Amino acid sequence: MNIENIITMILLISISIPIFAKSVLVLYTSQPIEDAQVTVNTFEKYYPDIEVKWIRDGTTKLMTRIQAELAAGSETPDVLLIADSLSMESLKHQGLLTAYQSPQAKHFQSWLYDKNGYYYGTKLITTGIAYHSNAPVKPTSWLDLIKPELKNMTTLPSPLYSGAAQIHQATLMNNSKLGWLYYEKLKENGAMPQSGNGAVLNAIVSGDKAYGFLVDYMAIRAKAKGAPIEFVFPKEGVSIVTEPVAIMKASKNPQGAKKFIDFLLSKEGQNMVLQQGYIPADAALPVPEGFPPRNSIKLMQFNRAKALTNTEVNKKCFAELFGSH
Repeated sequence: MNIENIITMILLISISIPIFAKSVLVLYTSQPIEDAQVTVNTFEKYYPDIEVKWIRDGTTKLMTRIQAELAAGSETPDVLLIADSLSMESLKHQGLLTAYQSPQAKHFQSWLYDKNGYYYGTKLITTGIAYHSNAPVKPTSWLDLIKPELKNMTTLPSPLYSGAAQIHQATLMNNSKLGWLYYEKLKENGAMPQSGNGAVLNAIVSGDKAYGFLVDYMAIRAKAKGAPIEFVFPKEGVSIVTEPVAIMKASKNPQGAKKFIDFLLSKEGQNMVLQQGYIPADAALPVPEGFPPRNSIKLMQFNRAKALTNTEVNKKCFAELFGSH
């Protein structure tokens, strides 16, 4: 092979490398590790030209991490998939998100996403009461957990760690029959916070605690696998998070981030959500096995603006009452 042919081959190889090189998409998520891996693997199957590098932690800790990265001038993620819209609203108000009008949004109810396209809910996750199968009382109300006969039997996730717990606290604060007094009575009745929902699940399944605030899918999944746990939707209603997805303003791969959003909102993405055992945000799809019909689930009123204003106060009050769990 002569020198001209060698040079030609080198040039062809150098030109072709960028064509086949994968772009990198950095994701921060609060999904359980197994679910996050399924989400990433499924997305990469549909978009083999994108490699997702991801970090998983509780929503509140991820928010703290992002603020620390910003303060240090470090790189932040391209895309976020975290528990609650309240955290997204905070980032939006700080000017840290990029608006994107996804063509998939037309399949969803308007309350599930930001009207300007800053974030989109991907699923419905409620917080109700989980209890051990051998618990002495089957609860039907949030107020059951403050009864003297259930003293020292209850646990709950901390809003200092969990985004869903933060939304749940804000929702209960907005209820005239519950409010902050309810949390004080929980404390008086020996309720013990855990870090996140996973720790609450473990405490109940192990028998360490009989009752707990817990996100629906964890209890329903565990029961399906034979764990001694039950789940009820209290008569007052349940709080809800939508696990929204958003693009960070400093994203180095905004096109990949847009594809990630479109995928999660697509029929394929929503069917993945269903197969993972969550209620899809797309109301045209059914609920997973073990869940009641959508229209039978009573949602408690949630004042997003009020909750956003009171977030830090609520966290401080919780920490002062229960300690920094």
